[in-house]
Amino acid sequence: MNRFQLLSFFCGSWCLAAAAAPAPPDTIAERAKPCLSCHAADGKTGKFEYYPRLHGKPKGYLFNQMLNFRDGRRSNRPMALLTQNLSDVYLAEIAGYFAAQEPRYPTAKDLTHETPAPTLIKQGDLARNIPACTTCHGKSLLGVAPNIPGLLGLPSDYVSAQMGAWKVATRRAPAPDCMGEIAKQLSDIEVNAVATWLAAQPLPANPHPAPALTEALPLKCGSVPDIALASRKP
Repeated sequence: MNRFQLLSFFCGSWCLAAAAAPAPPDTIAERAKPCLSCHAADGKTGKFEYYPRLHGKPKGYLFNQMLNFRDGRRSNRPMALLTQNLSDVYLAEIAGYFAAQEPRYPTAKDLTHETPAPTLIKQGDLARNIPACTTCHGKSLLGVAPNIPGLLGLPSDYVSAQMGAWKVATRRAPAPDCMGEIAKQLSDIEVNAVATWLAAQPLPANPHPAPALTEALPLKCGSVPDIALASRKP
C-alpha cells in the first residue's frame, strides 16, 4: 500500500467513524460547554489570570460584560476573539443560560480546611512552608527599611489583587520569588481572609517601617539583597 492509498484508508475510516458518532444536541447548554474550560462553577485560577464564575450572575451583567469585550471596552484578547462575531441576541442567550445556573459558594465544610487569617499572619503554616507575615514585614506589619513594604493601611481589594497576581505569576520578583512561592500555597479563601483582616487593623501612632531587620528571614527572597540583611543577628 503506497502512501496515497494509506492516506485514503485513514481518511475513509475517519469519515465512517464520524458518520457513526451521534451529533451533539443543538442546545444552548451544549454550545456553552467550551466556556466551562475556563469559567468553572466556582471560579478557576489559570496560568496567567483568574477566571471568575459565570453561574448565577445576573443576566444583564453577563450580557453587558460580553458586549464590553466584543466592543473593546474591556481588554482580554481571548474573550474579544470569542465574542467578535456574535450577535447581541446570541450573547443575551448565553448570558441567560449562565444566569439560570446554580452558583457555588464556599460552604462551612470548605472553610474548616482553611487556616484563619490571624494564624497565618502571626504564626504562618509550617506544614506548607508558609512563614508568618510578621517575620518578614515586621512585628507591627508596617514593613522594614529599605526593602520590605508594610501591610497595614492598604485596601483589602489591593492586597487581594496583588496576592492573586503572585499566584498566577503576572507579578514576579527576582528569584527566588518568595512571595510568589507563598501566594501559590494559599487558597482563594485564605487570600481574601488575610486581605480583609489586614485592612481592618488600625494604624499605630507611629506608622513607619522598622529601620532594619533584626533576625534572619525565614526563607530567601530575591527582592531583599544581602546588603539589607547586614544588621541581622548571627
